[in-house]
Amino acid sequence: MKNKDHITILGIESSCDETAAAVLQCNRDRFEILSNIVSSQINIHRPYGGVIPELAARNHLENILPVINQALSEAKIAPNKIDEIAVTTGPGLISSLLVGAQTAKTLAYSWNKPIVSINHLKAHIYANWLESQPIAFPAICLVVSGGHTELVLMKNKNSFKKIGQTLDDAAGEAFDKVAQLLNIGYPGGPIISKLAESGNPAAFDFPRPMIKSNNFNFSFSGLKTAVLYTRKKLPKINKKIIADICASFQQAATEVLVVKTIRAGQKYRVKTIMLAGGVAANKELRNQLIKKTTEKLPKVKIKIPAIKYCTDNAVMIAAAGYFCKKTPWEKIKVDPSLSL
Repeated sequence: MKNKDHITILGIESSCDETAAAVLQCNRDRFEILSNIVSSQINIHRPYGGVIPELAARNHLENILPVINQALSEAKIAPNKIDEIAVTTGPGLISSLLVGAQTAKTLAYSWNKPIVSINHLKAHIYANWLESQPIAFPAICLVVSGGHTELVLMKNKNSFKKIGQTLDDAAGEAFDKVAQLLNIGYPGGPIISKLAESGNPAAFDFPRPMIKSNNFNFSFSGLKTAVLYTRKKLPKINKKIIADICASFQQAATEVLVVKTIRAGQKYRVKTIMLAGGVAANKELRNQLIKKTTEKLPKVKIKIPAIKYCTDNAVMIAAAGYFCKKTPWEKIKVDPSLSL
């Protein structure tokens, strides 16, 4: 086994509806991405307006080995040159997680390689290290996805303290549900973001839940309900109105996320603010967080991963594998409710 400072890692991700594998070369906190393969199931689940667990698991079974082989081929690396395997073990859909975990365990055993059990949420945060630039601590990370919305305080690269979370819907979940209410398609986040570009964010005065509360928790259920009531009151609806609703909803959700993050940054006197998770791909959220950090905390660095590393991928899993301790393969277990 090589020194942990110089290591080549195979990352495997199957927590929801993306089957992904990547090869990452790590050298003292500097990373070179040798391959990044993602097989998406969006078109399979789109007719249902959400992920169907049985369908997701079945497709993971079909895709996992071809995706891993493609990742190794693109990286031009043989299995014997892999030093470590990192695999997502939670949170996520249990049937999907099992496919990735069992595959990784089998490969670790047959290739005689160490394996690392990866928390999917931590991996999203570690995506901020992929540019190989140092992170100054303490740091705050806003983790926003379809299943999670959390504010995490980090005193060092291995320290995670949750200081705030959603009390009901996650931000990404709210985007998907609003898209369903408006009947504009799935997945909701990218569609709302696109339609909002031509809409007026001040057209509808949607609430900003918990924006003035004296904590760092979130709530998006009331905002989603406000969109529902607004939609029901409108006698007619057209493309312009839908665009205005999308822009107004996005503005309300983004404002709450950004205000709470900046407030946490001020309280904990952080040196870095980071963004992570699938919703971190939202352009308005990215722009507003950069703008407000620059205005309110001009000395604080802002770190946001490239969009392709915000959504589920295996590069972030491999990066987390560099920072996390290896686990005996026989002790690898999945936990769909795993938390930070």
